[in-house]
Amino acid sequence: MITFEGLSENFRFLVLEVSGQLRATHEFMRAPTRELFDRITGRDDYIDNLKTIIENKCFSRIHTDNSLDRREIHRIRAIHTIAVNLERIADFCVNILGQMAHLSDPGRLRDDEYDPIFAEIEDSLNRIIPALEKEDLPAALAICRSEYELDRLYEAVFHRTLAEMSDGRSVHDRITTIFIFRYLERIGDSLLNVGEALIFSVLGEKIKIKQFEALQKTLSTSGFGDSLSDIDFRSIWGTRSGCRIGRVERVRNARSSTGDAEGGGGPSCGTPQTGPDGQPRPEPGGLGSIYKQGNKKKIIKERDNIARWSTLFPNLVPEIFGYHEDDDSAALLVEFLQGCTMDEIVLTGDVEILQNAMFVLLQTLHEIWEKTATPGPVPTDFMRQMRSRMEAVLQVHPGLRREGVDLCGAGALSTEQLIDRCEAIEKTLPAPFTVFIHGDFNVNNLVYDHTRQAVRFIDLYRSRDCDYVQDISVFLVSNYRLPVFEPALRERIRWVMREFLLFAIGVAAERGDATFQARLALALARSLYTSTRFELNHHFAKDMYLRSHYLMERIVAHRGSWESFRLPAEVLDCGCNAIMREETPCALAS
Repeated sequence: MITFEGLSENFRFLVLEVSGQLRATHEFMRAPTRELFDRITGRDDYIDNLKTIIENKCFSRIHTDNSLDRREIHRIRAIHTIAVNLERIADFCVNILGQMAHLSDPGRLRDDEYDPIFAEIEDSLNRIIPALEKEDLPAALAICRSEYELDRLYEAVFHRTLAEMSDGRSVHDRITTIFIFRYLERIGDSLLNVGEALIFSVLGEKIKIKQFEALQKTLSTSGFGDSLSDIDFRSIWGTRSGCRIGRVERVRNARSSTGDAEGGGGPSCGTPQTGPDGQPRPEPGGLGSIYKQGNKKKIIKERDNIARWSTLFPNLVPEIFGYHEDDDSAALLVEFLQGCTMDEIVLTGDVEILQNAMFVLLQTLHEIWEKTATPGPVPTDFMRQMRSRMEAVLQVHPGLRREGVDLCGAGALSTEQLIDRCEAIEKTLPAPFTVFIHGDFNVNNLVYDHTRQAVRFIDLYRSRDCDYVQDISVFLVSNYRLPVFEPALRERIRWVMREFLLFAIGVAAERGDATFQARLALALARSLYTSTRFELNHHFAKDMYLRSHYLMERIVAHRGSWESFRLPAEVLDCGCNAIMREETPCALAS
């Protein structure tokens, strides 16, 4: 057991004081007295001060004691969170006393309704110290689940009291009764926070009870029969999908996790065995799994897409180890892919490895596009996508919207007008065929394993049959917007974009796709503009916004057949003008 001199004692006193406040409040509801009222309100200041002392000691210890390991820091953070919520519970007790003063007849409160609530709360408070000291996950879960029971008990009182109001009598007292029980129900919310803090102290990751239960059930379906104390869970930050994503390993094999992507790391990448946070990468072993939990429709879609990819191209995507769904959410446990994400290769890999990774990627794409191609024509919707994300862009960058200007018949179209004009043009430019696309073809959704000479795909929720231009534009812009500006690194990025464009143009020529460059201009305009919502560097975001508008203006201004349209490749600053003019076929596509 980890102990901290002074802090542990203060924490024990806080738990005892709050438990005493709860018992005194229960007694006050049975038989209100002035003496009890003064005692409860008087102890509230002491509890506030005790919470502040604990808070100060937690922050001081974390910031001044360099000998603390990660597990000890997690425990201190959990103690702080629990202390804040215990103080909140004490405040709710005082609030109940304040509401009691508005009752004309305290006897209207039914002890058969509030006794079970107080019993549930007291039972949870009694579990806190043992759960913290023993790192007891079942006890932490029991505290979390008390919130469900308190919600149920409150709902019964609420509906019963609401029904009684229909007679029009004692409405004031009945409303007050609801307020009193509402404070008791809110104690359940604080207990839920306490329980989740205890889970954090054991696992070392913030995870909500519903997510934890989904993880537990998903691991069970995968054949994992041990205690969850035997696994190491590490969140992967940076996802914008709304899903919870984490790395799962057995504790005996676990080491510090990077939390940067769904790929592993190691010498095979040609990169150091450390992540962006400087911590050592985990070695293969244990469960070696990625856990994803979130919206049920999204998780089901990703599961089905992984299954389809596996049927078409075995070993291209992660294997599914487990799946579980509830009423409104679902969870997947999938294989952890060894290797490095392509953005790591682009920015840190040896030149030879980068060249090899690009060669393997282009070979893989050519095979996918060749095998899954289905004749069209098929309409595209790049401008609709752009319009649907415009509100999100303006929320981050309110200024990235152009007003129309008209000066004596000359001027500039507004952003909305440009989108409207381009959308009308887009309807005349259907894709001649579709392929099965990744759907979110960002460089960090591609994992390269140098040892196996293979590129594999992750994050496949958006996979579908679509114009291949969609994936091309996303890949190009995801490279362009990598937030590095050193000349040498930007040249590596330019090289990647040049190679990819050359390959894509070669495929288009091979398949007789005459309007490829016009559709790519529309797709790039969409990708550049919508990407600004993820970029807080306003100068860089404005750069992408201007390039997007430039592409739309070129589309609107074009005269002649769309087969003659040439993408202004300078828009991506990758030096491909000659490529775009000559349409040089790629060796892979010839």
